[in-house]
Amino acid sequence: MHTDTQLRSYEVVARRLDGSVFIGQDRAPAIPLFENAFSAFAHGTMIQTDKGDIAVEDLQPGDLIVKSNGKTAPLVWVGSSSFVPADTGKRTPLVRTMADSLGQGRPLGFLTFGPAARILHTPSRLRGGETSQQMLTLMRDLVDGVNIIEIMPPTPVRLYHLCLEKHAAISVSGLEVETFHPGLNTLRHLPIHLRDKFLGLFPHIEREEDFGPLAFPRAPDSLDHLL
Repeated sequence: MHTDTQLRSYEVVARRLDGSVFIGQDRAPAIPLFENAFSAFAHGTMIQTDKGDIAVEDLQPGDLIVKSNGKTAPLVWVGSSSFVPADTGKRTPLVRTMADSLGQGRPLGFLTFGPAARILHTPSRLRGGETSQQMLTLMRDLVDGVNIIEIMPPTPVRLYHLCLEKHAAISVSGLEVETFHPGLNTLRHLPIHLRDKFLGLFPHIEREEDFGPLAFPRAPDSLDHLL
């Protein structure tokens, strides 16, 4: 971990364990561990709820989000931050996917994702066998330069991420996109001050284990080198 890294402002709206709502912001290191928790959905992304599609920036803790299995679960945490994708020396490319680029209705229209977004997808190496295992795959790893492309706007964009009570894939315009989870044992070997700073951004939990298990396996990626 870098000790002289830049800081970034992170904004959080969350439902605490006692049911009260926390609204606040904090400055924390601009490193992948933190940035990944705030950079999956672009402003304007429509998230499916029990009341229909709602823009990610308009979601509030308690809203019932539709998961990939069709069931709903309450939203407990919304995190956001402002990124400049074309920052000199710090490329943070967004991913834009066109309608039907991953199959009919997947997605229903063009979508823009941040670098931390993962979707349920069957890797090509696992197709055609007796079982086709879906894995949480980085959208960036699906870039083909035609239907799924990188974009780097020179002006600030606001990106978001979401947490339900348990890790899940949620319905976003025909795609199944994961909610935030830091990964298994990701925090275990961090310096205590960084671990405490990170967990302080999640008022709905008390410790790392409260994120629970991963709902689906993740495809190998090199996300730590992308931010």
